[in-house]
Order: sequence, then structure tokens, then C-alpha cells
Amino acid sequence: MKMKPSIDPRLQRAFDPKTVAIIGATEDRNKVGGRPLHYLRSFGFGGEVYPINPKRSTVQGFPAYASLADLPKTPDVAVLAVGQDQVPEMIRQCAIHGVGVAVVMSSGFGETGAEGVKRQRALVELARQLGVRLIGPNAQGIANFRTGAVLNFSTMFMEVAPKDGPVAIISQSGAASVMPYAMLRERDIGVRYLVASGNDADASVSELALVAAADPEVRVVLLYIESLSDPEMLANVARLANARGAAVVALKSGRSVHGAKAAASHTGAIVNDDVVIDAFFERHGIWRAQDVHGLVNATELYLASGLHAAEHLVVMSHSGAVGVLCADAAERLQLPLAELCGNTVVNLSEIMPSFASAQNPVDLTASLLTQGDMYARTLEALAADPQADMFLIGVPVAGEGYDIAGMARDTARFMHSTAKPTVVSAPQASVRQAFRHAGVPFFGHETDAIAALHQLSRHVKLQQAAARRSALSLNSNLAAIQLPVAETSTLSEAASLAVLEQAGIPLAPYRLCCSVDEAIQGWLALGPEVVIKACSGHIPHKSEHGLVFLGLQTEQQVREAYVTCVARVQRMGLSFEGAIVAQRVRGRREFALGVRQDPQFGTLVMVSDGGKYVEALRDFAVLLYPFSEQDVIDKLMQLRIAPILAGVRGEAPVDLDVVARAAVALAQFAATHPNTVASIDLNPLIVGSHGEGGWAVDAVIEIAGDQHGH
Repeated sequence: MKMKPSIDPRLQRAFDPKTVAIIGATEDRNKVGGRPLHYLRSFGFGGEVYPINPKRSTVQGFPAYASLADLPKTPDVAVLAVGQDQVPEMIRQCAIHGVGVAVVMSSGFGETGAEGVKRQRALVELARQLGVRLIGPNAQGIANFRTGAVLNFSTMFMEVAPKDGPVAIISQSGAASVMPYAMLRERDIGVRYLVASGNDADASVSELALVAAADPEVRVVLLYIESLSDPEMLANVARLANARGAAVVALKSGRSVHGAKAAASHTGAIVNDDVVIDAFFERHGIWRAQDVHGLVNATELYLASGLHAAEHLVVMSHSGAVGVLCADAAERLQLPLAELCGNTVVNLSEIMPSFASAQNPVDLTASLLTQGDMYARTLEALAADPQADMFLIGVPVAGEGYDIAGMARDTARFMHSTAKPTVVSAPQASVRQAFRHAGVPFFGHETDAIAALHQLSRHVKLQQAAARRSALSLNSNLAAIQLPVAETSTLSEAASLAVLEQAGIPLAPYRLCCSVDEAIQGWLALGPEVVIKACSGHIPHKSEHGLVFLGLQTEQQVREAYVTCVARVQRMGLSFEGAIVAQRVRGRREFALGVRQDPQFGTLVMVSDGGKYVEALRDFAVLLYPFSEQDVIDKLMQLRIAPILAGVRGEAPVDLDVVARAAVALAQFAATHPNTVASIDLNPLIVGSHGEGGWAVDAVIEIAGDQHGH
């Protein structure tokens, strides 16, 4: 069981300081050293503020001090708004005078290139030696809108008034912190914490998010990440949030090749493999947004409904067209519409006019204008349906004659009494305002409404799956498997297969033969049809060198194949360990499984359709250990080939249980040997129809760099 993560009290004080020093404070509120002072006064900070400027007696009305040594009290946090060359000395002064954390707004470090990276490394090393935590450098700053401790130089808070609320925004980028802030405030959603951490040289986005996630009143944590330097810390954030029903939504930039390069140049950060990031977020129940709009879109729904399981959608509108558009949008996201039960349909038929639709989508028609109680009665009838567990109400047009305020009250009452996720879609601002006043989540467009419901539904599943995986444990028996000593970085096929058989991987019957006579005996034992492959740790991909012979059915064919293997390997000047004679097995489908050890994220397993087009078609799934067999099957059923795997035109389904068992076995084995097994390539795994089993027919294990001889 994971221990509750500890939070650095120095960072905790930065989020909720009682005393603040601004080093480089200035009278001009539009300069970096002046804006935090302006905000501390404007937003009601109740603590003590110490501007440090040796040239002035006061700054923006606060008494000023020449240095940290002159302060009457030790600050909880120091803001550094000084030139890059002064930063190291200011960190030394912080250490001397007991300041445990500094928000370094100064630029000129890792974001500027190689020299800046050197300066940044030296700064971090100095700060760690002295016991000072850094937020930054190149940080826009930190803000707590509950207390008014706004140590941030963004212009945004001058333009968009802050309001405390249950949301935290933690971002590496200044702009990517205030964009979601502005979008949330436009919807009157309050934000408690906002952090723009800059270069993440010391305290990372993940560690800062942990402080925010520990606040029991924060229910949504929004993250913008350019490089994920400490995934285990982010896993702690997710565990802490998930355990109390809060949501973590992350926007990780650098998906595209050009985006990745831009992110690296922006922060001097190392960009992680995007597919691995997807697997990591899924593993820990973090929802990954695709853009800033997606980062904030579902926030209001999270806050109104909480993270409760919901699967089937009911759409209700007084426009048939809107109902159809919503149904189309739901289908695109694979969000199923509820099949209303017989009793519900009967009850709706009694409430609605005969020409209205008592099916889902529910069309109230223009009768909504003349039958005042129809709206509330329809909601009541739908609430009783066993499959209806989330609701979208489309209000495409309203005005004189529509009791919008009454509809809003009825919807709010329905939402609170059923505790089911409910949203309204309305293009008219006046209509949205009425539902906002009633506390009902609203959207201007049905696409956004559907996307938010889909996100809530799937995010709950991610969290539930993450909790289940946390309970999984390693098979300790696999640790006893010994890898043979190898002269090369890869084990030969025979050695690889022998190891994987011990790990529980089903193999096609084979023999390693070191003479023609042994090869013929192998054919007699395993025939009538065999495959012969040269075996050498120096040649992991044999088919490229003409060292694989298929469909051998006679003694002469076996003899010729073996002799050819010997000759070709000798011509290559490589050692020949023998030839594998394997039984020719056939099945319905070939799969490829790959394992690699990621230095940050751990053991990763790739599962895909087999063959040579895996990389070109990119129809594969990646799972981060630990995971279950059901997780593998769920992933396979999300691939483009899923309809074929399920069986087409009367075919039996493919035996995916074999693939799932093999993927889990590979992951367990690799995870118990993280320092010796670098990667495993198993391709193909030939699988039959359901119940027929399968066989691995080729595999290569790559040994970690310092584990093989030379």
C-alpha cells in the first residue's frame, strides 16, 4: 500500500504565507517587481509585506527595507524580481536569514539555451546545498485568491477580477495558467490557487500540484505540463485527489513533432514520449485534455455532479433537430443513449402530446409553450428510468411565453434530488444566465455539453480502474528466473524463448539443433511441417538475412535449410549457435507484443496486430504496469481492428484471453527484472479462435547495457 505522500512545509508556506518579502520591489505596478505588491494590497492580503529596495523608504505605500537582514521578521516566502546575475546571491541571503522558499521570477536561465541551462543547474545545486526551495526560475508566480497572497506578475488579474473557488490551476507556462483562469471566471467559477512555475528547475508542477490537491476544498486540479520530470510525484497527486473524489485534468503539450520541439526550446525541458504519457495518465486516473478549451470545459460539471459513475445519456429538448444533433455527437464519442424502459415510455406518453417523441432523444415539441407543467413532469418520469443516469437538456430557442426561470428551478431540483449529472445547452445568453442562477451547468453548444458528459463518464472509469490496478501485486516467483550470460546485447531466440517459457508464455514446440542429424530428428518429432531459423544473438532479425525457412515437409528440405543457415551465418562472420526447428503452427490472427523499461515510467507493454506494418499503421495499445488481463482486452477492443477480433459474419471471436495473459506475464517478468531486462520483442504470437489458445513463435530479449559480456 502506498504511503500518504509528504508535502514540503516550505512549499506549503509559499501557498499560504503570513509574511512576504519582495526583493527588487518597485513603485511601478506594471513592472515585475511592482505588480505583486499591487496585488497584495488590492486583493486584501492580511499578512505582512516587506518590499526590499535599498533606494527607497517606501514602495507603493509599504515601508521599504534595504535587505533581508533589515526585516523585523523572517518571511515565509521571498519573491525575486532581480537581474539573473543577482539571483545566486539573493538565494544565499535567503538561506542566511531563514527564508525557506523563493519564487524566482528572474529569467535568463534554462529557457535561454546551453549557457542558461548551466546557470540554472548551478542555481539549483546552490539552493539545495543551502536548503532553499525554488519556484522557477522564469516563474510568473503563485497566487492564493482565498487569502489574497498573489505573488504573481500576470496582467490578467487586473483585467479579470479573482474569486475564491474549488479549482486549482498549476502550470509551467504563464499564459497557459491565465487562459484557463479567464475562461473559468467568465463562467463565474472561482479559482483558489494559480501557479505558473516557469522552468520547474526545483519544485515541479507535480510537486506544486500536490500542495493544491491536499486542500480538501479543492475539487478540480487543472495542470498544464510541458515536461513531466517526476511522474511518481504526479502519481501521488492523482492518488490524493482520486481518494477524495476530486478530479485531475492535465494538458500535456508537445504531442506533435513541431510542438515537442517548441516545448523543449521554451523550457529547456526533455520531452517525453507522448504515447507513454497517455498510458501514464490513464494508469493513474488523470484525464488528458487536448487543448485549453478541453482543460476547462467539464469543470462546472465536475463541481456540480462530483465524480459519480454514469454511462447512459438521455437527451431532452423541445426541438427534434437538437435531439438528433445531440444523439449524433454522443455517438461520435461512443457515449451510449439510454434505452428507455416500457414503463418510462408509457408514462411519457401520458404526459406529452401524441405527436411528441416519447423515445430517447425526448422531443417535447413546441407544446412546452402551452403546457406549463410538462417539463417538470417529463423530468420526473425520466428520473425513474433505471438506465437513465445522465441528462442533456437542449434549449435552442426561448423567449416570451417560455418560463425559463421555472425550467431552471425544476432542473436544479431534479439535479439535486437525483444526484445525476445534468447539463443544459442553450445558445442564448439570457437562457444560460437563468440556469447559471439556479446552479445548473450550462453550455452554449451541444457539442461542448456532450464532450463534458463524456469526459465525466470516462474519467470516473479511469479513476475506478486506477484504484483496481493499485491493488495488483507482482508475481514474486518470477524473480527467481535467471537470465543466461550473453556476449551480445540480445539473447538468441532459443535463449529468449527458454526464459519466456519460464515466465508463462505459451510457445510453439521447438528444438535447438546443432547438426543436420539433429535438425532431421527435430523434423521427425515435430513435423510433418516445420520452420527452420538460424539462431544467433548477433542476428535478432533473421528474416532480413534470409535465415528463416517456412513450410519444410521433407528430409531433403530440412537438410538444405540447415546447411544454408550455417553457410550464411559464416559468411556474415558471426557465431552460429545452431538452428531452431519449430513446429509450424497456424491460427486466426498474429499479434505483436513489446516490452520496454522506461527510466521514468517503469515497465511498458505494447500490444498490436502482428506483422511488419505495426509502426506504419500505428494501431496499437500501450499499457503501463501494473495492469490486468481485462485491461489488455479492453485496450484491444479500442483498436481499429477490434471488429475483426470480435468475429465477422459468423466467425468465432479471436482468443484474446491468450493475448491478455501473455501481456501480463511479459510485464510481470520485466517488472521483476528492471535492471537486467531492457526490452522484449515477441512477434508474432499466433492466436486461434476463442478457446483454441495460441503460441509465441519468435522472441528477442534485450539485456540492459551493463549486464552482458563483450
